[in-house]
Amino acid sequence: MAAFPVTAAARDRLAGMTLAEKVGQMVVSYVYGESATSVSAADATANEAMFGAGVTTGAQAVEKYHLGGVIYFTWSRNLANPPQIAALSNGLQRAAMGDTGIPLQISTDQEGGTVNRIGAPLAISPGNMAIGATFDPRTAYDAAKVSGTELRALGITVTHAPVVDVNTNPRNAADGVRAFSDRTAHVATFGVAAERGYRAAGIGTTAKHFPGLGDTTVNTDNGVAVTDESRAQILRTHVPPFRAIIAAGAESIMAAHIVAPSLDPTGVPASLSRPIITGLLRDQLGFDGVVVTDALEAAALEDYTDEQVIIGAVRAGVDQLLMPRSVPGAIRILLDAVESGQLSERRIDQSVRRILKTKTGSPYVPEPPVVGTPAAVDTMNRIAARSITTLRSAALPLRPGQTVLVTGWGAGTTTNLAAALGATRLYTGSPTDALIAQAVTAAQQHDVTVVTTSNAWSDPTQVKLVQALLATGKPIVVVVAGTPYDLASFPTAKTFVAAYGYQPPTIAALAAVLQGRAKSTGRLPVTIEGLYPYGYRAP
Repeated sequence: MAAFPVTAAARDRLAGMTLAEKVGQMVVSYVYGESATSVSAADATANEAMFGAGVTTGAQAVEKYHLGGVIYFTWSRNLANPPQIAALSNGLQRAAMGDTGIPLQISTDQEGGTVNRIGAPLAISPGNMAIGATFDPRTAYDAAKVSGTELRALGITVTHAPVVDVNTNPRNAADGVRAFSDRTAHVATFGVAAERGYRAAGIGTTAKHFPGLGDTTVNTDNGVAVTDESRAQILRTHVPPFRAIIAAGAESIMAAHIVAPSLDPTGVPASLSRPIITGLLRDQLGFDGVVVTDALEAAALEDYTDEQVIIGAVRAGVDQLLMPRSVPGAIRILLDAVESGQLSERRIDQSVRRILKTKTGSPYVPEPPVVGTPAAVDTMNRIAARSITTLRSAALPLRPGQTVLVTGWGAGTTTNLAAALGATRLYTGSPTDALIAQAVTAAQQHDVTVVTTSNAWSDPTQVKLVQALLATGKPIVVVVAGTPYDLASFPTAKTFVAAYGYQPPTIAALAAVLQGRAKSTGRLPVTIEGLYPYGYRAP
């Protein structure tokens, strides 16, 4: 049941709020510490640096600035274990309810796969591209329902998922395996299924990253991402999944910091662009839910002042400001803008009304939480088992009695895969020539070598390692733990398996396929140009 449904009571609640309370609802920030009220000296210092002298805990930050949302990260020391997370959530909610009486939005980025904030004992999704490789949208629903149910048990009310970008650029550093596919219809179908799964779990979602990051090469966390596609191309390829998820009832959409000159000739990022947020998303697509920015600390915005970012986003049509560089500064900018007439209080009310509509359910959760049930873990394992995609199989299956070497990318990936296979491990990462020589020597001493890669197209040392191993003439199994585009970097490989990730369910499923204990039933959800089409798998 909604705490603030669209009723006269909700309008009355808005009417009774101070301007400072309204502005606070528009800000989503991180706070430091495992507890809402009792933190380490280091976390107290970090909170004071973020929120000002005397604000040493998350609860104090929520109360002083009337925050509408808090986002959890490992590096802000919010995610130690499930009982701690649930207790932190309840503590922060008590602060919010004691302050404004409005439940706090508590969020995190739990996409599954490569972007996964909370690990075991939660049941971990293999990730979007792995799910896309099943070619069965029910897997997207099931994974989202399990993930959403577990997050909700921890007091997390919103997951910043699903990603509904269409990964049309194989060299995309922002999406890759975070995307379901490179096909618009495939992404739309799986994105809607995920949206429904999360809703069935009772958790809010944030479809991202509007108007689509799939054609870019730069991650906006690290720099400026520009798409040179025409307006017609963007509307035909990248916007339809957002249109579909809006029709399915999405409550929130994240605006990317992407620059799209064909949509806004001024060249401002989408998150600050009125033609993109109001003109396209709101007016053309009819979305009247919450629009939240991507993280405002991103490098893509470093050439803009805080005032340009904050006022620009709100003028564009944004409702929530995610991780502003300065929370006190962002709030002061909004208060001053209303006082000076740069922004009207009516415009602030518009955003707050949308935000209040999403504050659903009881703010508190039982302690300790129940997560990682056998049924939840089994669901993720079954999905992962359906995702593994064999494109070439000359050296498979591995036979009992063969000596196996596991080498290549990923410290955890190589450790876990070697353990699952009962193999020798030699981790190389992005290898030096000396490490490559060591791996070649080790390969010559084993019957079969399994070499793992990830985004090898952007790492010449990984390519050099695989080529050196192939040159030994020994059986080499190339396993890609990222996007399957790596095959184009070493097209002579005779055995190639796409795993799309490295979470525990994926490693277990991969090992079963390599050893012949399970069939490889996944299909390519993307095209490997010049090699294999969308939908392919080895006969």
